[in-house]
Amino acid sequence: MENGVWVHDLDPVLISIGPFDLRWYALAYIFGLVVGWVWGMRLADTSPLAITRQHVDRFLTWAVIGVIVGGRLGAFLFYAPHILIEQPLQVFKVWEGGMSFHGGILGVTTAMVLFARMNKIPLFSLTDIIATVAPFGILLGRIANFINGEHWGRLTEVSWAMAFPRSGDLLPRHPSQLYEAAMEGAILLIVMFVVVRRFDGLSRPGLPTGIFLMGYAIARATGEVFREPEVLTSVLPFGTTWGQWLSLPTLLGGAYLVHRALHRPKAEPAKPRKGKTAA
Repeated sequence: MENGVWVHDLDPVLISIGPFDLRWYALAYIFGLVVGWVWGMRLADTSPLAITRQHVDRFLTWAVIGVIVGGRLGAFLFYAPHILIEQPLQVFKVWEGGMSFHGGILGVTTAMVLFARMNKIPLFSLTDIIATVAPFGILLGRIANFINGEHWGRLTEVSWAMAFPRSGDLLPRHPSQLYEAAMEGAILLIVMFVVVRRFDGLSRPGLPTGIFLMGYAIARATGEVFREPEVLTSVLPFGTTWGQWLSLPTLLGGAYLVHRALHRPKAEPAKPRKGKTAA
């Protein structure tokens, strides 16, 4: 405690074995991918489109590459381009944290487009499944951000404020990582569950994808209100942040997909469905 404020002192390393450190950040990604993989295969069984659990199984490797490459490149291109130029090897130090979700979206989208074409399956049959399970991974990722003591919040006087030494001071700040975990992760996960289970969203290609993009954009833009902005955002107008500007095309793209899905007939089953939904 420092002046009545809890000082973040969580260890980002879960366990050390010799020179090997197992970090909470890495564990969050691994567990998120495994749960998404298993859940995604179940969703593939219930999808009316021509996608199978074997497709989801094979896509796991593509997803890992897309998330890491897109997330890391996006983190530097969007927020610290000078580091990419001066210290390009920093991109490969994934264990140190630092991933851009918007970059991850671009990376995974590229992977999904290529995978769908190579396997001759409808693109939305894959994106809708990935969009449904993604919030769980985001939830774990934001919790890992909190454990790492990174992406701290703005200064505040709320009673639950915390101090984050990595910010360079011990002033009370919003634990914005936890806000984002709740909005981008838990709440969005519930929304996706309802869309797929209650409204049979997988039968309307593009609907789950669009709702996920809209939901994430709204949650991220809201979370940015409490999150300490990156240094380069000081040049942006109206007190906005780069994360909010990146969320704008995400929101518009999602709105287009939702409009498109709702104005088209439900997909005709291309295979027997094992159940209405596995969400």
